[in-house]
Amino acid sequence: MSQTVSLSLFRFRGPVARTWAFGMMGLGRRPLNQTPDIGFWKLCGSGVGEGFTPTTFPSVFAILATWPDPHIARERIKYAPIFQRYRNHADEDWSVFLTPRTSRGQWSGETPFMPEPGTANGPLAALTRASIRPGILRRFWGRVPRISDMIGQDPNVTFKIGIGEVPMLHQVTFSIWPSEQAMAGFARTGPHADAIRAVRNEDWFKEELYARFEIQSDIGSWGGRSPLQNLEAA
Repeated sequence: MSQTVSLSLFRFRGPVARTWAFGMMGLGRRPLNQTPDIGFWKLCGSGVGEGFTPTTFPSVFAILATWPDPHIARERIKYAPIFQRYRNHADEDWSVFLTPRTSRGQWSGETPFMPEPGTANGPLAALTRASIRPGILRRFWGRVPRISDMIGQDPNVTFKIGIGEVPMLHQVTFSIWPSEQAMAGFARTGPHADAIRAVRNEDWFKEELYARFEIQSDIGSWGGRSPLQNLEAA
């Protein structure tokens, strides 16, 4: 069987819905853990930037999960009670389904993704997760917002969002690109390239994970449409 990774985003409007979503950061853990066939999973909030960001955004929350195959992934996202509860409270939701192609590093001491042999042809998604050392927070956040601004301005990126488990300390970026070349062009230039060197030279992270995925499909909408339509247009 081929592992499938899902990233589900939920947008909440109004104080009642947002309070419910914030409370589910604690209360949602047990029902997620009891969901049949679910593997590794994480509940995350979001930030106001396009990548790593120190400022939280109370309207958007995310669930990342792994599943044993694509069919089970779609069935659980559609029908599992915890995902239905999120959809019932959310104003909008979108889930994208992914096949891991490369992965290195760990997340909370685990190796969550099981890459399939081969290479991703065409569009791909990239995920970076980092646990930042508290002692370098000032230096880190003095440099990283420039990268967030850059990725938001890059005409090649199809979709991007910054999420995380703990504000300031545990950060995740997720982005979709039309090609390997487009993503590599961003990663190797400007502040992003400088930050990569600093990560290595200054030992910024206690734990880090880098993964790339082939895009399978999606359900739902974000901003009134599927973000994958941008790939079709390109």
